[in-house]
Amino acid sequence: MSKLDRWIDNKIVQNGFIWFFFFLVLLISIRAENRVLSALFVILLLAPAVYINNLFILPILRKNTLLFISLFVLNTVIFTTISVFIIKKVAYQELELWMFVNFFGILFLVLTFASAVKIARDSFTRRQQEKEAELKLLKAQLNPHFLFNTLNNLYGLSVVKSDMLPNLMLKLSDLLRYSLYETKETYVTLEKEVQYLENYISLEKIRLENQTEIEFVKMGDLSSKRIAPMLLIVFVENAFKHLDISESQKSKVSISITEENSTLTFICKNTFDVTGTQIQEIEKGKSGIGLYNAKKRLALMYPDTHQLQIDTVGTEYSVTLTLDV
Repeated sequence: MSKLDRWIDNKIVQNGFIWFFFFLVLLISIRAENRVLSALFVILLLAPAVYINNLFILPILRKNTLLFISLFVLNTVIFTTISVFIIKKVAYQELELWMFVNFFGILFLVLTFASAVKIARDSFTRRQQEKEAELKLLKAQLNPHFLFNTLNNLYGLSVVKSDMLPNLMLKLSDLLRYSLYETKETYVTLEKEVQYLENYISLEKIRLENQTEIEFVKMGDLSSKRIAPMLLIVFVENAFKHLDISESQKSKVSISITEENSTLTFICKNTFDVTGTQIQEIEKGKSGIGLYNAKKRLALMYPDTHQLQIDTVGTEYSVTLTLDV
């Protein structure tokens, strides 16, 4: 979180800004000799009623609307009376009905505005917390999903006692290190994410040997751009998981990552079973939670700045993702 974000989220700063704005409004509206002191005096009279309303009365709104309205009006009447008597003592004025009516109207409007701001802020905070909780849940689902598939590969090689197993485990160690430590951040550098993909692809090359033609291309500024961690791996993983492997001809996986003018273009293609069974499983969600979670994370983290297109042409399955980085 940047310093600006921390300042924006700071409740003291938020309250200070609102009161400063209201102070400027009073400064323009008041016609007294000393407008600055008069504006500060009015704020001191209004502030107790506002904070009592926001902290103690407003939470009742969700439980009992009628009780909230009663307490809201009572709070306004009590602090109007107190304020008018204080004004009388300070300004040496006689009590008149218009003083009660005017101050009651002002306080009522201020409390209504303060309540609306508090409700809007609490609603925004609640939605942000729900969003963060959902993203954490999606990450927690994503890592075991990837680990499960990789352990299956390890098991297959251990059964045949393959010499490739040690190198494969080293690659897996690098992958797990990234998924454990780097994914705690909301965003990571694009360069780290690409390195993670390269490690995964190297792991798959060891497993597939000469059965598959694998192509990986990267272009553009990868060091200064940032991306949600483990966002692209799901598409790459599915490309290898649902790959058409046969003895008659080589299967193919083609992956490209291009950054240009702060726009990332990710293309992942793979050949698949001509019967279409594997693709139907992917599209219907039978392949697991990976693809669903990727779409969900994109919707949450890049709501208006991404485009995801999934196509099948002949025996080729392709994913094209563009997003702002």
